[in-house]
Amino acid sequence: MYYVYMLKCADESLYTGWTVDPQKRLKAHNDGTASKYTRARLPVEMIYLRELSTKREAMSLEWHIKALPRRKKDLLLQGRDPYTLFKKD
Repeated sequence: MYYVYMLKCADESLYTGWTVDPQKRLKAHNDGTASKYTRARLPVEMIYLRELSTKREAMSLEWHIKALPRRKKDLLLQGRDPYTLFKKD
C-alpha cells in the first residue's frame, strides 16, 4: 500500500508527501531527516492520511494536493473528497 499524508508544522504551515510507511516517515520528519522544509518547522503532526493502491496514484494525489490553495487544503482536512477540490473555481 501507498499513502499520501499531510503534516501540520509548528508554524501552522502544511506539508504534503507520500510514503509506504506513515509512522516511519513521521518519525523521520520529526527527527529532521526527511525534508529541509519540515526540519526548520519542528515538531510536525500528521493530520491527514489516505491509503492508495499504487505508487502512481499516491504520487498523483500528492502532486494535486500540493497544487491546492490553503483554503482547499483546509476543506480536505474537514473531510471533503480530495478529487472534488481539483476543479477550477
